[in-house]
Amino acid sequence: MKKLIYLLSIILSSSALAQNVEFTKDNFKDNKDGLKEAKNNIEKGDDLFAMATVFYKQALDPYYLAANKFNPNNALLNYKIGKCYLYSNYKLKSIPFLEKALQLNPAVDPQVHYLLGKAYHLDMQWDKAIKEFQTFQQTLKGDELVLLMGDVNVHISQCLTGKELVKNPIRVFLDNVGPEINSQYPDYGPVISADESVMLFTSRRPTSTGGKIDPEINEPYEDIYISTRKDGKWGTAVNMGSPINTDNHDANSGLSADGQKFLIYIGNNNGDLYESELKGDKWSKPDHMNKNINTSYHESSACYTPDGKSVYFVSDKPDGGLGDRDIYISTKDEKGKWGKAVNLGPTINTQYGEEGVFIHPDGKTLYFSSQGHKSMGGYDIFKSVFDDKTKTWSEPENIGYPVNTPDDDVFFVTSASGRHGYYASFNANGYGEKDIYMITFLGMEKPMVQNNEDNLLASQAAPVKETVIAPVLAIKEAQLTILKGVITDELTKQPLEATIEIVDNLKNEVIASFTSNSATGKYLVSLPAGRNYGIAVKKDNYLFHSENFDIPNTAAYQEVVKDVALKNITVGSKIILKNIFFDFDKATLRPESTNELERLTNLLKVDAPTLKIEISGHTDSKGADDYNKKLSNSRAKAVVDYLISKGISADRLTSVGFGEEQPIATNDTDEGRQLNRRTEFKILSK
Repeated sequence: MKKLIYLLSIILSSSALAQNVEFTKDNFKDNKDGLKEAKNNIEKGDDLFAMATVFYKQALDPYYLAANKFNPNNALLNYKIGKCYLYSNYKLKSIPFLEKALQLNPAVDPQVHYLLGKAYHLDMQWDKAIKEFQTFQQTLKGDELVLLMGDVNVHISQCLTGKELVKNPIRVFLDNVGPEINSQYPDYGPVISADESVMLFTSRRPTSTGGKIDPEINEPYEDIYISTRKDGKWGTAVNMGSPINTDNHDANSGLSADGQKFLIYIGNNNGDLYESELKGDKWSKPDHMNKNINTSYHESSACYTPDGKSVYFVSDKPDGGLGDRDIYISTKDEKGKWGKAVNLGPTINTQYGEEGVFIHPDGKTLYFSSQGHKSMGGYDIFKSVFDDKTKTWSEPENIGYPVNTPDDDVFFVTSASGRHGYYASFNANGYGEKDIYMITFLGMEKPMVQNNEDNLLASQAAPVKETVIAPVLAIKEAQLTILKGVITDELTKQPLEATIEIVDNLKNEVIASFTSNSATGKYLVSLPAGRNYGIAVKKDNYLFHSENFDIPNTAAYQEVVKDVALKNITVGSKIILKNIFFDFDKATLRPESTNELERLTNLLKVDAPTLKIEISGHTDSKGADDYNKKLSNSRAKAVVDYLISKGISADRLTSVGFGEEQPIATNDTDEGRQLNRRTEFKILSK
C-alpha cells in the first residue's frame, strides 16, 4: 500500500511539474532527424488545420498525432489536437489534450477555456463546463464581449438544463438497428412508414452514385438507401439507384404514412426539395417542388402530413423567418399545387436553428430539433401538440435524456403506435461513424423485465447504445388506427391500383385520398381518433367497397388489416353500404349518409347509367319478425327515394326488406348483430 501511495505521489508531482516543450534543436539535440520529421508533420497538419474544420481529421492523423508521439509536452500542439478532436466524431478524446495544453501553458490560446468548456459539456461534466465558460467570459473584451457573451450564456444555460434532465431520465431502450442497415460509414436521417415496414435513410459511402468526394466537406456525396422489415427484422439495405440517386447530394426527408411517396433533398440551387412516388415497383424521377417551397436559400428537410395535403419543411430563407432556420407549412390548393408557405410562428421557431421536422401520423404531434427552447446542448428533439380548437401549438417539450444528449440530436421519427422512435447517433460501440438506433419507449404500466426476450435478441444481433430505466414516460401511446391491407380483383385475385377515399362522416367531406400500389395492391391509411370515418375503395368498372370506422377520442392505438376484393359490375354482384345510417328504430336517413348516397348516385348516373339494382334492408334478430321486416323495407325504400330525388329513374330501382331472414353473422353478440343491421344493393341487370 505504501508503494502504491509513493508511485501515485511521483506521478502527480511529475504531472504538476510538466513544462511546455517547444520543437527546437536545444530540446532535441540527440534526435535531429526525429525533430525534423515532427516539424514537417506539424507544417502539413497546419496547412489542413487552416483550411476548414472538415479537414481536421486529416490534420490529426497522421500529422499531428505523429508529432505528438515525438513530443507529447507541447502546449500548442496539444491544443490543436484537442480542437481537432472536438470538431470530429470523437469529441470526448479532446478533453485530455485540452487539459494538458492548459496545464503546460495557461495562455496557449484565448479560446482554450471555451473549447474545454464545450468538451466538458459534451461529457456531461456540467459544473466543470460552467466553470470553464465563466473563466472564458472573463477574458472577453470589446467586440468579442458583444459577439460571444450571448453564445457562452446559452452554453451555461444548456448545462443547467442538462443537469435537470439527467436527474430524470426517460425509460427507454436504445438499440442499434444492426449491420443490415448500418455500415462503417455515416448512416443517418431515418424515416419510416407508419407501420415500420419500410425505412429510408441517408449514407455517405465510397460506393455512392458517381463515387465522388464533395470538396467542400471532404466526404463522399450522400445517397439514399432502403430497407424493408419482415417478421420483426430489417432486411439488408439497398442503394435506391437511379433515378433517385444522382451525382449530387441525395438525402431522404419525409416518407408518407403508406410508404408510397417521399420527399428528397438534392443539393441543387443551394439545396432544394423534391418528391418521388412509388409506381408499382419503380420510384418515379424526383419532381422539383414549386417556388412556394424552394427558394434560392437552403431548404433542408420536410415531411408530409398524414392526409398528404400539406408539408412541413425547414428553410433558412430570411423572408418571413424568425431565426437561423425555421419550420414552415405549405398546403395544396384546389389544383393540387403547393400553396404559399406559412411560418409556424414563435411558439415553434426561435432565433436559433430548427431542423428535422416530423409530424406524427396522428396529425397533431410535431417532433423537431432545435438549438433554442430548453436544450441540453446543440440540437435537441422537442415535441409540440396542435390544438384544433384554439389553432395553436403547445409549448415545445424536450423529450428528455438519454434520447437527447449534449451533442446534436436531429432527424427523429416515430412509429404510428408511438412505441418506437428512430434516429442517428454516434457511439464508440457502433458499426461506424454514425449509426441508426431504434428507441423503445417503456410505459409506466409495463415494468421492464431485465431478460426481455426481444431486447436480449436485439443485444445479441447489434451493439446496444444504452439502456436507461427511470420512472418517467416520454411519449404516450398514440390514439389512432392504422388501416392497411391488399386490394384485389375478387375473381382473379390479382392486385389492383384503386383509389381509397377517407370521409369525415359528420362533416360529409373527403379529407384524404390515396392510391393502392399497382404491383402489390397494398394500401395503408392513418385514422386519428375522434372521428367517424367512411372509407370508400373505388376503381373503374368495379363496384365500390365501403367501410365504416367510428374512432372515439379515448380509443387506443390499433392496427386493422382489411383486405378488399373488389367486385366487377356484373349481374348478381352484391355489396354492403356500410356508410348508410338511420335514426334509431326509424327509417330516417342520417346526414352522415350523404357521401355514401352520392357515391351510389354517381355509380348509377356516370359509371353504369343502364344498371338496374335492388336495395335491400336487413336487421338483427331482436324484436318481432313482422316489425323487423317492416322497418327494413322502410329503410330500403328511403334509400330508393333518395336516389329518385337525385334523378335516377324509378324503373331502375327496387326496394325490399328482409328483416332478420338473411344474417351474415351471429345474432348472439353485439358485434354480430351490428353486422346484420345493414343496407345492401345487388345488380339485377346491366
